[in-house]
Formats: sequence, C-alpha cells, structure tokens
Amino acid sequence: MASDRIDVGIFGGSGFYSLLSDAREVDVDTPFGAPSAPVVVGDIGGRPVGFLPRHGRKHELPPHRINYRANVWAMKSLGATDVILPCAAGSLQPDVAPGHFVLCDQVVDRTSGRSDTFYDGPETTHVTFAEPYDAEMRSVATDAARRLGITVHQRGTVVVIQGPRFSTKAESKWFSAMGWEVINMTQYPEVVLARELEMAALNISLITDYDAGLEDDPDIEPVSHAAVIEVFQANNAKLRDLLFEIVPNLPLSPDRPALSALAGARFEA
Repeated sequence: MASDRIDVGIFGGSGFYSLLSDAREVDVDTPFGAPSAPVVVGDIGGRPVGFLPRHGRKHELPPHRINYRANVWAMKSLGATDVILPCAAGSLQPDVAPGHFVLCDQVVDRTSGRSDTFYDGPETTHVTFAEPYDAEMRSVATDAARRLGITVHQRGTVVVIQGPRFSTKAESKWFSAMGWEVINMTQYPEVVLARELEMAALNISLITDYDAGLEDDPDIEPVSHAAVIEVFQANNAKLRDLLFEIVPNLPLSPDRPALSALAGARFEA
C-alpha cells in the first residue's frame, strides 16, 4: 500500500486530482476541527504531493469561513515541508494584466476576526515573518513559468481583504496607490500559519481581472463576468502545467529560514 506521507502540499481544486498517479483521499483529524476536505495524495514526477481544496469540494466555503488552521495542520501532519498556495486574484496595477501570474513575495493583511495563529498560549510564540514567501521556491517557479511561456511577475505584494464582498473603488484606489500589485481573500492567514508550522510557502496569484479602482483608467477596458470566467479557465489550465513543472524541480533545501522559524521564537520566563 502506498504511503500517505507527502513532501509538498498544494491548496488547489479538484481539477488536478485526475492527473496524479495513484491518487487517493486521506482523511486527517486535527486539533482544530475538520479541514475543508480530505487531502488527495498522489505523485508528481516521482515526488509525493497532497492537494486540498481550501474552499471545499464544491466551493461551499467562502474565504472568511475557511478553517485555515485545520487545512495547514493537515498538510504538516502528512509530512509537507513546502506548501504551494495558488489563488485567483485581481490586479491593482495596469502592468499586471489578466492572464498574468504573480509570484508574490510580500503580503498585507486587511482581514479581521480570522483565527491566525496556532499559539494562543500558554507558550508565547513570535515567529519572524519579514519575508513571508520562500525565495528558493519562487526562483524555481519563475524559471518554470518562463519555460512554459507564461507571463510571470517574480515579485509582488498581495493585499488580503476579508471578503466575501469585493473592494469599493476608494479602497481599491488606496491599495493601488500604496504600490501593491495583487488583491485576494485567502492568502492570509494561510501563509503565516504555514510559517508557524515551519513550512516554506510559495504564492502563485492567477490574475483574472483588474480591481475596481482601475476601472476609471482610460487605457483599461471594463471587465465583464464572461471575460473573468474565460481568463479563470485559461489560468487553471496554465496552473496545472506550471505545478507539474515546479514540483519535481523543488530542491527542498533543509536550511531555509522558514523551516526553523520556531528557533528563538518562544518567550522563556
């Protein structure tokens, strides 16, 4: 019987499962309740991976209702040292166009009320989070995207809003004026929870549309629902190819900062 142990966890949809060899569902119990769905464990290029749809099997969980702690804990409990966090996202800058991918290196949290730590006491724990995403993984992903002919931005800042509503124009223009590139509803607290469990993280933002604050730009055409769906479907196909190029090529270096994030992070009385 194949092992359920994985090297890489991927938060993604069910469309990828059929491409895995020896794919099987694994139910994971966590101290934080049930994950969004069972983890589908399989193999990509000889490397064991796990897929978990963060929104649930039928996309029934809105961003603010996802059990992020259970999801991230499930990946760690199966052995993942690295997690890939793809997400659909809006663009805040004219040069980041629908159809592009952004490999964010920074995150800004504008959510509220989400359970965003595993360490509520009695052990006080402060992890370093200056560099939220892993440079080694981002480098591999950049090279892979370029080999596949995907237009990719190798850095960017994603601002994470609470949802489920979208931004007002005023909010969106503020985010754009700050110089941030991407807007999304799920990257936080996913990425910080991965850090707290000493896993390295890679963001892949799939740009589906321009955010509301750019609608008044005369050089940008208004976005239609049909256009967003078309870009989303095309991006999913590109993401599938990109993941199958990235995963076998990850060095999984043991000395990366995220993998020892708890060293010196705990307050000793």
